[in-house]
Amino acid sequence: MSAEQTSSHPVPSPAATSAPVRAEGGFPVVGVIGGGQLARMCQPPAVALSLTLSVLAESPTASAALVVPHSPIGEHTDLAAVREFARHCDVVTFDHEHVPADVLAALEADGIPLHPSPAALVHAQDKLAMRRRLTELGLPCPRWAQARTAREVEEFAADVGWPVVVKAPRGGYDGKGVQVCRSLAEVEPWLAGVGEAGLVDGLLLEEAVDFTRELAVMVARSPSGQAAAWPVVETVQTDGICTEVLAPAPDLDEDLAVAAVEGALRIAGELGVTGVMAVELFEVAGPVEGADGADDEGTKNGTAGGTTYLVNELAMRPHNSGHWTIDGSVTSQFEQHLRAVLDLPLGDPSARSPWTVMGNVLGGEHPDLYPTYRHLMARDPGLKIHLYGKGVRPGRKLGHVTVFGGDGSAESLEELRERARHAADYLQGVIDE
Repeated sequence: MSAEQTSSHPVPSPAATSAPVRAEGGFPVVGVIGGGQLARMCQPPAVALSLTLSVLAESPTASAALVVPHSPIGEHTDLAAVREFARHCDVVTFDHEHVPADVLAALEADGIPLHPSPAALVHAQDKLAMRRRLTELGLPCPRWAQARTAREVEEFAADVGWPVVVKAPRGGYDGKGVQVCRSLAEVEPWLAGVGEAGLVDGLLLEEAVDFTRELAVMVARSPSGQAAAWPVVETVQTDGICTEVLAPAPDLDEDLAVAAVEGALRIAGELGVTGVMAVELFEVAGPVEGADGADDEGTKNGTAGGTTYLVNELAMRPHNSGHWTIDGSVTSQFEQHLRAVLDLPLGDPSARSPWTVMGNVLGGEHPDLYPTYRHLMARDPGLKIHLYGKGVRPGRKLGHVTVFGGDGSAESLEELRERARHAADYLQGVIDE
């Protein structure tokens, strides 16, 4: 966005130009660009840490704006609004990865501390940049290629075989911007869009990995280099959306768990990440022939006990796979993110219970959630319900539920999963008892 473009924007409202009220004692203000549920869930730990949270929200009814007292209204693409917001903050972080590069560059030029930095954030904004860097580092990834033409697609498919996973390098999330294609004809509509938003640099092609399950590692890193990691979790996807998280991942080979955590911490260090980062993984049975990151013997970084991990995606912010930490760990991902971006000592990421199960609540056909919310509180007093203040829309993430406890056995895990599934289904209207 140019200076000429920003000059035509309306003058920010008084709410947008007002400064947040600072707490006594010299405690800092943390600014969050984006008013979604991730910013919303930073508010309780901000209160506990005596910090002031300020959120640049898209609207007065944005998820975070409903609970954060200082939530000026502005778009993350509006350079004037973002700069005015940021000048009242000690550090600025992000609810999402979609802030344009020119806006980030302007904030850096203004001397605003940004966490993560634009140099790190680009690897979450641009999947091609991520794949290049991880491959340079020798980290295990699916085989991949950049493609702008049908010939390049055919050459890649000849190497790895159909089907091929096609991704938009920028802008995709929750299954959007991703398609499993079984022929060139299915890729052609993507090729027609090359050069447009999200596809400026072409397509990212990846092999369709035959994985056992999906895992995730949440890590945190501070500017001074202190780092911490939570237990590896299993994530369950439905139609490209995470619907369940099991913490820790059941029956995970100990060596593979160590390798996955070490890999995630290495990514955070090599990319210079500050704050919380999620590394989404595929668990694969045995070495994967020809996959990027393979050594001379064909084995892979992360191979342990006959299983391997491959890095799927990165997110440099609190993440859905870490929501279980609010109730299930000593330090939640949201508290840890605030600690990290302020370079405070990091908290203990240990799990509080043998098992924690998180279930996402998606929108159904019933717009009034409060009666079902009250019923579940009475039915299961140990259930934790986190709703995000959003209007109901089919398939929209409205909140999550968490249960924890058990004795570490498979039976106790299944009991917790049943409780979480029942609650999520009841809130969605899938069941009515």
